[in-house]
Amino acid sequence: MTPRQRYPIPAARHRVEETILRSRFVTTVGHASSVEEARAFITAVSSEFPDATHNCWAYVIGPPGDTSRVGMSDAGEPHGTAGRPMLTVLIHSGVGDIAAVVTRYYGGTKLGKGGLARAYSSGVKSAVEGLPRRILITTTILAIIVDYPSADPLKRILSDYEAHVLSEDYGTRVTLEIELPEERADELSDAVSGLTKGTAVIEARGP
Repeated sequence: MTPRQRYPIPAARHRVEETILRSRFVTTVGHASSVEEARAFITAVSSEFPDATHNCWAYVIGPPGDTSRVGMSDAGEPHGTAGRPMLTVLIHSGVGDIAAVVTRYYGGTKLGKGGLARAYSSGVKSAVEGLPRRILITTTILAIIVDYPSADPLKRILSDYEAHVLSEDYGTRVTLEIELPEERADELSDAVSGLTKGTAVIEARGP
């Protein structure tokens, strides 16, 4: 198992709200599996609050802690007081493929840079804590071609590798199209080779 192939992601949008020195902060977090999805999420949430003073945002695409595809914006707040604190929380949240928008309605009292950074990071922390989650499992599909006597023994070991049969074709040999978690593919391939004494043909059909 590797963190890139199996990790928690948001199962639904989650929103929290708090008021700090009369400024109203509304934090919305949700799932985004690509930069395009993250930007669509940001646009959708921002459109819910068109009269807000700021709609600041951040996102992390990929497994928890991966910083290869991240984004952030202070959206008019002083530099470094919103997007960066939000992104830092997301990176260390233990959740992947996640986007956050913090909407602020200014209440007339300045919070200062430190106060703003604490407010924006606090909103994201609260939202992530209550976020419903599910586990993302990256799967792959293999075509396994075996002789008839090996077909049933092969089927019996599939559950050991979290694999299931998508289709079966019975011709000169038996072809089983199998779906399983990507990180178990090498293990299953080794097991099939041992089971069939190297006579099986295994073809990758992609994710």
